[in-house]
Amino acid sequence: MSDSPVHLAGKRSREAAMAHDKEAWLAVFADDAIVEDPIGPSHFDPEGKGHRGKEAIAKFYDMAIAPSELTFNFEKTYQCGNEEANVGNIVIRSSGYEVVAEGVFTYRVNDEGKIVSLRAYWELDKATASARRIP
Repeated sequence: MSDSPVHLAGKRSREAAMAHDKEAWLAVFADDAIVEDPIGPSHFDPEGKGHRGKEAIAKFYDMAIAPSELTFNFEKTYQCGNEEANVGNIVIRSSGYEVVAEGVFTYRVNDEGKIVSLRAYWELDKATASARRIP
C-alpha cells in the first residue's frame, strides 16, 4: 500500500503542506486537477465548485494552507485502483485558534502519479464548533 502512486502522491501533498512548501505542493498536482476542500460552498469556495487548475489551486494554497499550521491524523486508509480515501482529521492552527476538521479525505491520481482530484469531506459547522483559542 505505502508504495502505490496514489499513496505516495497524497503523502507528498501532506508533507509539502505541513512544510509550507508551495512549489512542492503544486508540483504534486496535474495541470487540470481539482481541489475541493471542503466539498461544497465554504469561505474558501463560496460557489462550491472547487478550485480547478494550477492557478486556482495556488490561490487556494495562499488562502487555506499558507497561513495555517497543519497536522494530519489519519486512522484508516482505503485504496481502490488509483484512488485513496483516508479517514481521520486535520488539525488546523491559525490566527491564535485551533480547529479540528474530522472527515474523509480522498486523492485520485492519473497514470503519471499526479493528483487529479483532492476532495475533503468535512462539515464546516462541526469544524467551526471545535475551534478553541490556543494559549
